[in-house]
Amino acid sequence: MSTSVPHLFVDVSSHGFGHLAQVAPILNELATRLPELRLTIRCGLPLDKLRARISAEFTHIAGRTDFGFVMLDAVSIDLSATAQAYRAQHADWAQRVANEAQQLEALAPHLVLTDVAYLPLAGAAQAGIAALSMCSLNWADLFAHFFGHEAWAKNIHEEILAAYRSADLFLRLTPAMPMPALPKQRTIAPVAALGHDRRGELRAKLACPPNEKLVLIAFGGFDKDLGAEHWPENSGVRWLIPASWPITRPDMTPIEPLGLPVIDLLRSVDAVLTKPGYGTFSEAACNGTPVLYVRRENWPEQDCLLDWLQLNARAEEISEAKLKNGDLQTALTALWQQPAPPMPRPDGAAEAATIIAGRLNAARDR
Repeated sequence: MSTSVPHLFVDVSSHGFGHLAQVAPILNELATRLPELRLTIRCGLPLDKLRARISAEFTHIAGRTDFGFVMLDAVSIDLSATAQAYRAQHADWAQRVANEAQQLEALAPHLVLTDVAYLPLAGAAQAGIAALSMCSLNWADLFAHFFGHEAWAKNIHEEILAAYRSADLFLRLTPAMPMPALPKQRTIAPVAALGHDRRGELRAKLACPPNEKLVLIAFGGFDKDLGAEHWPENSGVRWLIPASWPITRPDMTPIEPLGLPVIDLLRSVDAVLTKPGYGTFSEAACNGTPVLYVRRENWPEQDCLLDWLQLNARAEEISEAKLKNGDLQTALTALWQQPAPPMPRPDGAAEAATIIAGRLNAARDR
């Protein structure tokens, strides 16, 4: 048995906050099982966002190797800019893979884990380092959905797919897109952080009247102009909004000055207003929080997320027009009248930690 300290290198996509929301519970569980774990995390999100979610000690490398899609806002993709970005990324693909392999060799982890970048997988394969990937989606399938009909896209798609297939295993989180092109995959249970119910503390901070409902607005790390400053006042509703919104209204309160972790806020409010995304949907369902959502147009992951949410949470859809006009009272009333289904158990973190710990130990013993 090797006596070396297990070293895990993790690349977390900074395409919104959802990938961090998937990875963090797994790393926290893993660190409790392997207290000696050496953790290196590369991510383009602000360090304070990582530390707010990940309780384990880690070395941070600021940077990103994937961009996913260039977003106009939280629900709209800039397809032209995204196409240009992929073509630039793959114009010198072999050199990028060689550079990544060199960096990973220098770091010398026992195992590479990505959510859901593919360049580190290709680099790990070239460097002879074991690698896993995990997510509810993968960039190969999304790339094919949007660009598969383009003549220039064929070689790029093949390179992305080859990178994913080079991994030892893909952990497919529940709920997730079908991934028939990835033969080495394992489906695991939902992954979600569980918050502390601090409803009493929150309502005291806000001096809420007994009948006032609190609705958290959360669009996953991307700006979306909802025009909320023009919304009519919804009787008995207080909105918790990003502090970056320049809105001063008695029925709208900035989130950040409240000083509560986002996951505790999510657990303690009466509903969350959001878009389809794995992190918010899974965390809302597992924390028993009703969800008011607006669809994302032409987003392939959306249907599997919505199907799962409808079975596992109180959920109500609103149109983009109603959202823009702040015409939300009827939908909120319908949402709160729904019976609450049993909360799903987020057992995926424990499942994933077992798999990763086993792979780490196997790599150390080589």
